[in-house]
Amino acid sequence: MKKLLITSLFSTVVATQAFAVPQTYQIDPNHTFPSFSYTHLGLSTQQLRLDNTTGTVVYDKEAKTAEIDVTLDITAISTGAAAFDEHITGANLFHTEQFPTATFKSTKVNFEGDAPKTIEGELTIKGISKPVTLEVTHFANLAHPMLQKDAIGANATTTILRSDFDLGLNVPAVSDEVTITISIEAVAQ
Repeated sequence: MKKLLITSLFSTVVATQAFAVPQTYQIDPNHTFPSFSYTHLGLSTQQLRLDNTTGTVVYDKEAKTAEIDVTLDITAISTGAAAFDEHITGANLFHTEQFPTATFKSTKVNFEGDAPKTIEGELTIKGISKPVTLEVTHFANLAHPMLQKDAIGANATTTILRSDFDLGLNVPAVSDEVTITISIEAVAQ
């Protein structure tokens, strides 16, 4: 009887794992907007946006696992002013001639119920990699109403020190602490 119970339990676990199929989602660059904000001279909070974000999310609803791999086009920083875009992407800050992209690769996604709560990973800017944890503030998984495909969307945020990534120009007049926020949509392939 004990042997039958163990065999039955093992079969159930194996069968459950066989049905858990990870799905790959392609990031929609038209609806994915990373942004970052910092305090400028103690006067205001400046908000800048990054366009042209690409990457994938591999999500398994049943197993409650996910992997995120994102590439950020640093040459596509949008400050709202062309001259400031040039300053930000220049050699004194992001130096996009040498480092045109930044990346984020997850190392662990922690779920609370059916939704990711935190995403641990490596953020690489200017060739410098540091661990960061994104706090997920919103997550949705549903059929995309126009594309008729499974889609996911999320909002997440983290705070870094820009000096950790060789971006410390004018600290402390311009805050070292930077808040990164990402709104992401991705569609099943």
